[in-house]
Amino acid sequence: MGFWAKLKEKMFGTEEERALRKKQKLEEKEYKKTLKELEKKNKLGTYISGLSKSNDSFIAAIKQLQNKHNKIDEEFFEGLEEILIMSDISMKLVNIIINECKKEVRTENISDPRLITEIIADKLFTIYTANSIVDTSLNIESNRLNIILVVGVNGCGKTTSISKIANKLILQGKKVLIAAADTFRAAAVEQLEIWSSKIGADIIKPSLNETDPAAVVYKALEKGINENYDVLIIDTAGRLQNKVNLMSELAKINKIITNKIPDGPHESLLVLDATTGQNGIMQAKIFKESTPLTGIILTKMDGTSKGGIVLTIKDEIGLAVKYIGMGEKLSDLVEFDLETYIYGLMKGL
Repeated sequence: MGFWAKLKEKMFGTEEERALRKKQKLEEKEYKKTLKELEKKNKLGTYISGLSKSNDSFIAAIKQLQNKHNKIDEEFFEGLEEILIMSDISMKLVNIIINECKKEVRTENISDPRLITEIIADKLFTIYTANSIVDTSLNIESNRLNIILVVGVNGCGKTTSISKIANKLILQGKKVLIAAADTFRAAAVEQLEIWSSKIGADIIKPSLNETDPAAVVYKALEKGINENYDVLIIDTAGRLQNKVNLMSELAKINKIITNKIPDGPHESLLVLDATTGQNGIMQAKIFKESTPLTGIILTKMDGTSKGGIVLTIKDEIGLAVKYIGMGEKLSDLVEFDLETYIYGLMKGL
């Protein structure tokens, strides 16, 4: 064996060892690819089952409209407008969708009503992404205490959403602390305690007779910083009856956070119940006035037949949906994916 061959073997191993490493790398690459495809398949399955009510309702209405009309005319578009409104899409967006569909129909010289479904799907996608980058990832970085503030009215699924997000982060290897700062509802604290025990998250609760949410947040921040937690998720009270109280409470919590972590909170997420429809939009506007928000968690999507609410939220509030709740299981809170959402909504057309 020559000098260079010996040196190569010393540095990189024998030919057999190199071939084995190459094989292992290829296998690893193949495994990651399979895992990714499986995740995509599972996600698609979750969306299809979670959006089945919206899908059934939307498809039935569109097919009925298509069967009723032999050609695309003004009367057809009036029927389509009605269907979109019934899907909880705001009037402003409905007008844009209809006008864009009319343009496309004229340009492509389409007259068959069965050929319009692809145009509708394309317009839903284009309108959601218009003039913005849709970022559904959470702002979580290494080597800092990441603060996630969660707001929303009672009964919207806030407590379970917090638990599901905490579970996802724990599965990613993060050390997670939950602050049960909804001091006005003992049931919320108890529920969070049960969930945190189930998923392996630590929790800071109010002391006996403690009613100040800010005090709970302060204790959680101290523990989070001193014990090197990766993520602190803060639950808050969701009382809309007195907006002044809500605003001052959230302002106090935000001040305590920024005193300890100047760039916190890194995420301020609003939890909305999809079944409340336009009422949820009103809630969102009140919370947006009360605290800066970074995104929406839309829960109970599997319980509504009006899937268009996702588009209305983005348009009316200017916030993207980051997570969408499709059921009761821990895995049923999924990162929002626009293409999969539109596929789930329109599957069968």
